[in-house]
Amino acid sequence: MKLKKGDTVKVLSGNDKGKSGEILEVIPKKNRIVVKDVNIRKRATKPRKAGEEGGIIASEHAINASNVAIVCPKCGKAARIGYKVEGDSKVRVCKSCGAELKK
Repeated sequence: MKLKKGDTVKVLSGNDKGKSGEILEVIPKKNRIVVKDVNIRKRATKPRKAGEEGGIIASEHAINASNVAIVCPKCGKAARIGYKVEGDSKVRVCKSCGAELKK
């Protein structure tokens, strides 16, 4: 999977189209990612222990990795990812400007 935890991505399709955020979790087997403040779902919970409060809890849910594009730190645009081999290491690069993507 080309996306890594901590990358900044922009959502290209869906209800949250246009939003951007940091990747919190990557699920490669299902090709899904969890992005901060994107695809928020609310759930009602009952109090389970004495003194605990019930209520509505909002949390981020996974979206398909094909619905996002990484934001290049150099050019600031949503871009595709390519690879460049330098010696023994393989580095991710921005396809539009050629800048290296750290991480």
